[in-house]
Amino acid sequence: MYIRKDIILKLTEHGELNQTSLLSYCGLNLMKHKDILESLERKGFIKRTEQAWGNKKIIKYAVTQKGREFCKMILEPYEDIFPRHEKHDQEQS
Repeated sequence: MYIRKDIILKLTEHGELNQTSLLSYCGLNLMKHKDILESLERKGFIKRTEQAWGNKKIIKYAVTQKGREFCKMILEPYEDIFPRHEKHDQEQS
């Protein structure tokens, strides 16, 4: 749940990110989390584009309007009700 929210929030914050930057900002590993990116794309929450760069390709991601709405209507209220442990622990200190 939080991984999906982090991806959508980072893309909203930055507009568009290449795959390496997105994974780095979210603390993710491509091998472990590629299926989450693909799932978010299939469901229309993010979009993926490929750009040629010499003989390589750069993969970029951006959040869609559907992704922004999902985050605002579902993910943010969920985290308010069930905050992450770090946030909860900091508030108690």
